[in-house]
Amino acid sequence: MKIKKLKWWAVIFLSLIALLPLKAYADAAPGDKIITLGENLTEEQKNMLLAEFNAQKDVEIVTVSNQEEHKYLGKYISPRLIGSRALSSSAITSGKQGSGLTVDTKNITWVTKEMYINALATAGVKDAEIQVSAPFAVSGTAALTGLIKAYEITADKTIPEDIKQAANEEMVKTATLGDQVGKDKAAALMTKIKEEMAKNPPQNEEDIRTIIEQAAQDLSINLTDQQIQSLLDLFQKLKDLNIDWKGVGEELGKAKEAVSNYLQSEEGQTFLEKLKQFFISLIDAIKSLFA
Repeated sequence: MKIKKLKWWAVIFLSLIALLPLKAYADAAPGDKIITLGENLTEEQKNMLLAEFNAQKDVEIVTVSNQEEHKYLGKYISPRLIGSRALSSSAITSGKQGSGLTVDTKNITWVTKEMYINALATAGVKDAEIQVSAPFAVSGTAALTGLIKAYEITADKTIPEDIKQAANEEMVKTATLGDQVGKDKAAALMTKIKEEMAKNPPQNEEDIRTIIEQAAQDLSINLTDQQIQSLLDLFQKLKDLNIDWKGVGEELGKAKEAVSNYLQSEEGQTFLEKLKQFFISLIDAIKSLFA
């Protein structure tokens, strides 16, 4: 009887050992690459993009369809902007733990690097070098669909559908806001809001509104009531999805440069100088009262 039990334990133990390598293969190693290609690219365009991405012959390729684009973007932008062809493509290369997200783009006209980083961080994508490209100028909205799809394969992880939808909504709303206040400002604002939410998680809608308004004030961005409400709706949704804000904050390294670059720009310096002069005038006025 004891011998039979020992045999069963041995079988179970060996089975577990046999499974260990499978887990190792499922986890992407630094340097592993996966390519996403738009379904409607010509063979010539595909080969051109594969060469641009420095793809090896055995690289894994994922196809992104126009139907998938409409699935994730149809709620937020017009079908006309999405179009009827999937063209924008991408390469995602796994990085070392803690390396964060970096993005380079080519022929992408509407979505900036920082917008991709923000949306991908929201979706839970970590530690990767990303290239987004197309054979000619396109908006770039569809690339996010492919990147999330590729990350799920490399990380052997399923991202919940509601978080995918939220990431796509964030990208579109940021790009739309960029049309109104400037792309750099919009990307910097989203990064700053997320930074603050990572440091001080909001408890309610009023906390989120305070964070949004303070971030806009810090960056000298004048938001309309409609713009504030749009951001409020988005971040309330993200809050309810239990996003790991600490993890998001850790992935925003490159996007934070957008905030620094803006503050160091001529426009940002002008704002800081005005703020400085305001306080000098305030102090002088107080002094004159006592004089």
